[in-house]
Amino acid sequence: MEGQSNYVPPPYIPLGQSDSEAEVVLHNDDMPVPAGPGINSDGPAQWSSGICACCDDMQSCCIGLVCPCFLFGKNAEFLGSGTLMGSCMTHFVMWALVNTVCCLLTDGILLGLPGCFISCYACGYRRELRLKYNLQEAPCGDFVTHFFCHLCAICQEYREIRERSGHSNPPDLNLGVVTAPPVQTMESSST
Repeated sequence: MEGQSNYVPPPYIPLGQSDSEAEVVLHNDDMPVPAGPGINSDGPAQWSSGICACCDDMQSCCIGLVCPCFLFGKNAEFLGSGTLMGSCMTHFVMWALVNTVCCLLTDGILLGLPGCFISCYACGYRRELRLKYNLQEAPCGDFVTHFFCHLCAICQEYREIRERSGHSNPPDLNLGVVTAPPVQTMESSST
């Protein structure tokens, strides 16, 4: 896990731009920053990774797939918009419970309805992240991104937070380490 702190994701290239048009320029801190036509230093910045770049960071990808409410809570906690448990539980209730109830009550007809609720809730956090780091509203609007690609959007937001926060206070996904006690032996006392 120590090698992940130096991870540099590939530069995000918008759909309307080809690989050859996107030059990579190294700045003082040796972080690659895409430059070229359509990228303005005064305007919104590019995301450090694309929406479908989940496999670039397998740890957040797996956690986002298995337990997206935890990753959502970590993002909200970093943004200062809520606590880990509060945001995590709200996400869980809106995602899992409402989805299950809608599916059971309507025989699967309204399975997509909870996606609308969670998208309304999550797009506010994505907008806050974009405003904090002056990011483009890409690949499409915040609501639409969360409605159609919710799990990928959560992972992208986590990667962005970790990339831009540097080493100051990056949110970590490490679990507690459990170590076994030292080997103990019993000796018989012979007096």
